Amino acid sequence: MNNHWRETVNGTLSPAPLSTVLQWIAKRAKDKTFEFWTLAHHITKEMLWDSFRRLRKDAAAGVDGQTATEYARNLAVNLEGLHRRLKEQQYRAPAVRRVWIPKGDGKGQRPLGIPTLEDKIVQRAVVTLLEGIYEEEFYDFSYGYRKGKSCHKALEALWQHTMNGMQWVIDADISDYFTTIDHAHLRKFLGERVKDQSIIRLIGKWLNAGILEDEMLTYPDRGTPQGGVISPLLANIYLHYVLDKWFAEVVKPRLKGKAHLVRVADDFVIGCEREDDARRILEVLPKRLAKYDLTIHPTKTRLLDFRRPKLGAAKGKDAFDFLGFRHHWMKSRRGNWIVKRKTEPKRLRRTLKRIRDWCRENRHRPVREQHKTLNVRLRGHYNYFGVTGNYRALQAVLRWAERQWFMWLNRRGSKPRSWQLFRDTVLVTFPLPRPGILHSALAPIQCSLQVSKCSC
Repeated sequence: MNNHWRETVNGTLSPAPLSTVLQWIAKRAKDKTFEFWTLAHHITKEMLWDSFRRLRKDAAAGVDGQTATEYARNLAVNLEGLHRRLKEQQYRAPAVRRVWIPKGDGKGQRPLGIPTLEDKIVQRAVVTLLEGIYEEEFYDFSYGYRKGKSCHKALEALWQHTMNGMQWVIDADISDYFTTIDHAHLRKFLGERVKDQSIIRLIGKWLNAGILEDEMLTYPDRGTPQGGVISPLLANIYLHYVLDKWFAEVVKPRLKGKAHLVRVADDFVIGCEREDDARRILEVLPKRLAKYDLTIHPTKTRLLDFRRPKLGAAKGKDAFDFLGFRHHWMKSRRGNWIVKRKTEPKRLRRTLKRIRDWCRENRHRPVREQHKTLNVRLRGHYNYFGVTGNYRALQAVLRWAERQWFMWLNRRGSKPRSWQLFRDTVLVTFPLPRPGILHSALAPIQCSLQVSKCSC
């Protein structure tokens, strides 16, 4: 009997538990030549329920305006109908509602697509199946949107490489990656492992679903909507074939020295032991990406001399930014050269501005509520930026938060209070959390604060 089905007491066959199905997929996926011709039948009502359970219930609604609370009122019937439409191939992908959010650098805005709730449920189910395949396919140096991987693990790997001979760094940037993914190339890449046309058609429906913005419906012929549940996985699959596999199987065997790639979604750096190898990669990299309709940013992509400084040097020649940190050579307390990381200056300025704006806009709220929100914001910042060598930047954020809180609380009262009085009363009763190093380069420790998602 096929091991992803089980026999019930009355002799009928029913789908096996979800864990058994995923184990079977992962086992088959270890064979890189195995092709998956039948996957869609694994999308059972139980899997749809599990997908609904894992969704964020407070997320914004799509074009139909349906929320998770409304859907859950008649959950069994709704999932039954959804499963029937999928089984009978009557499922239709509604348009994606587009909103605009500020970019990370504060310059301009970027589009965010919001699918309907049922779209999210089905996308989560498909992602569950495909992750079992592609987790066996992806390389270890790909860290974005993967189970067991994180931005901090990517930073740790990069630190190890730079400390051990990665002397020339290609700091690369892909222009508008998520909006320029070519659909035809993506389908070709998916078809190398996934032959189930039901799954391919579902993904095609999501790629071709219209985008509704200000009551205007458009149909883009490229890109994946940022905000869709399946978009991160599709973006990873695309760069796996375009960049990762090419680097591992074509580039590295032709180099004279060692080379390493560290990638988190579309952010990546390539480090080389030899300058000539780095220049060869930098020359062919734009051509490789252009072949698949991707563009390297001409000014943000550069080759850096990241060799360990010589004795007597004041500092390293170059520094580069990656995942919100500036990487640079500095001397340790013992006088040894070491790669240190500090909060990227523009990230730090953005954080300080957000704290100031929040304190100004919420100064009339009760002090206890303000204290609770500031605690969450500061802990989230410490959890991500609390790495070895970055304590001063963390302390600067705390001091800034205290001063801004004092200033804006002072403006809501008729009698201004002094800083000394504020420190001895408010900060004693409602102390803000102190920073700490939560991610050690040499011996990572467990974070005792509330863990927040990283901003990569």
